[in-house]
Amino acid sequence: MLDMRPITVIAMMCLGLNLAVAQSTFGELTPSEKGFEAFAKDTTASAIYLYEYGYNYFDIRNKYIYLVTEYHAKVKILKKEGFDRANIEIPYYTNGDRYEKVLDVKAITHNGETKTFLHPKDVYDIDDGENWSHKAFTFPDVRVGSVLEYSYEVQSPFHFNLSGWDFQSDIPKVYTEYNARIPGNWVYNRSLIGELPLETNDAHVKNDCFYIVGYGVADCEILKYAMSDVPAFEEDESFMLSGRNYRSKLEFELSEYHNLKGFTEKFTKTWKDVDKEFKTDKDLGRQLRKKNFFEENVPNDLLETGDLLHRAKAIYAFTKNHFNWNEQYGIWRNNNVKRAFENKKGNAAEINIALINLLNAAGIKANMMLIGTRKRGLPKRSHPVMSDFNYIIAKVDIDGKSYLLDATQDNMPFGMLPFRCLNYYGRVMDFENKSYWFDIVPENKNKKLIRAQMELDLEKELAIGKFNATSMGYEGVSEWGSLKSNSEEEYLDELASEVSSDFYLTSHKVVEDRSNDKLLLQQFDFEIENVVQGETIFLNPNIIKFFPSNPFKVSERHYPIDFGYKRSYSFNLNIKIPEGYAVKSIPEHRAVALPDNLGHLQFQCQSNNKAISVLFTFKLNAAHFKSDNYPFLKTFFQQAVDAQTKSYIVLEKV
Repeated sequence: MLDMRPITVIAMMCLGLNLAVAQSTFGELTPSEKGFEAFAKDTTASAIYLYEYGYNYFDIRNKYIYLVTEYHAKVKILKKEGFDRANIEIPYYTNGDRYEKVLDVKAITHNGETKTFLHPKDVYDIDDGENWSHKAFTFPDVRVGSVLEYSYEVQSPFHFNLSGWDFQSDIPKVYTEYNARIPGNWVYNRSLIGELPLETNDAHVKNDCFYIVGYGVADCEILKYAMSDVPAFEEDESFMLSGRNYRSKLEFELSEYHNLKGFTEKFTKTWKDVDKEFKTDKDLGRQLRKKNFFEENVPNDLLETGDLLHRAKAIYAFTKNHFNWNEQYGIWRNNNVKRAFENKKGNAAEINIALINLLNAAGIKANMMLIGTRKRGLPKRSHPVMSDFNYIIAKVDIDGKSYLLDATQDNMPFGMLPFRCLNYYGRVMDFENKSYWFDIVPENKNKKLIRAQMELDLEKELAIGKFNATSMGYEGVSEWGSLKSNSEEEYLDELASEVSSDFYLTSHKVVEDRSNDKLLLQQFDFEIENVVQGETIFLNPNIIKFFPSNPFKVSERHYPIDFGYKRSYSFNLNIKIPEGYAVKSIPEHRAVALPDNLGHLQFQCQSNNKAISVLFTFKLNAAHFKSDNYPFLKTFFQQAVDAQTKSYIVLEKV
């Protein structure tokens, strides 16, 4: 008899906590579920999971081993905005003659003592293409206050589809529990993502739990994880990387399978395996060996003139100008750099692989670097997970210094990456040696500086003045982008609208001889109406508002804050006091500092008999903040908003 004892599995620490809630009986609501009215921790929630239960296990059915998923949930509708929770979709996967089955779909709408059951004929299938379909249905008789209860089972022949569990979603959960029974023949890498603590964390081995006639028994790992009072995950909250990095969930990835005949099949590859495959891949590795084509199709001067850095910058500029990006990333299939070059249009992979070929043709060492964009999520460092990557850039080494390049955007300076690429690190595919991780370090000097002068024209009842605006680094790139993508009239109208309806820009000039692709200097003249009211002048001195509103809305945040790059803003204004007027009041001084010198804010007004000076400075000394810093950051930004929107100077006639 074959010994099927468990293989080592990467497991989380067992805390030995007892399960707080027993498995619920379908069709019955507990007294607390019946009486539930509101979630005190989130009164804005439109719906909430009262209960959620999942169970994965392996089962022998019709002489085949299936991975089975059981699911049971109860959702309370708290507001009309939550009615979309009545539409349920259950995805399932097919591949040729093998397919998943969704079985035993049941649903009930609870309205007090009344139960409305879903009829089986109202469950239907929708083909999503690309091997995926889903079962769909809509709960009947849904109202505010309804509890929507449903359950189903998925029977899968695909053992790699042990997908894990989402403890957190876009609505809160009172209680969510995941269970699994995994025989030792299946070995999964496992990771718990997010900052929320597990209430129940239990993993232990049960002997002889899985038996197949003619082969023997296997021990199983029994898992039980649960959380209570889980907050909603605000996917649209400002300044964050992909929610995939932080949404609390349990992930599985099939690493090895030890079949019933004693053979082992490995699913998790090493980077050595990946390097070997990439070198000969027709869409990637082979596309990097086209330098002869480019040597024949670009001017010789481009590849030969100047030192290595001069050549690299010229090739980068040429590539940006030659290609039009089709807005696609295009990393894994159907890449053809020759076709893209001839059509002068391609995806990001084709454009940047063409750039790498050109650099190599010029004798400059350049390699392909795989990254995940900010919306994709951070790649796992422990082992290759190729789906973590969705973008290709170029890593260039010149005289001991490394540069990261992406030639998809016309206004992106040499050595800077688009904001979407600022995702901490990537994997450099060096086929001559071996691949390695490399950090993405953003531009360090990202500033916006405003220096302004203002005086009052009492006859016209206007404030008039001029200001110089300096934008550097990513702030400069962003401003250049706005300037080039709009007409001057559109650009000035948008800029003025961010100030007030009484603010008008009357002239504008780009200081060309002092600007470059990382630096934009501009000069403006302006007028402000309705500042004189009888014998009193009311004036908000913040003619340019860096922070018209606070980007941080929620009371708590359980994942980091990521700004992409360090940044600072400075505004300096001098106001000439008109004859016959004196200062009645000026805004109070504000000075706020973040812990550990992570940032500071200062706003102050000073006056004498002739003038008023206004100074506003705001600086973030880090790009990434832990969630513990969220309350400080929220207050910090609110102070900046208040300083710029609620600060008034009052002058009175004497």
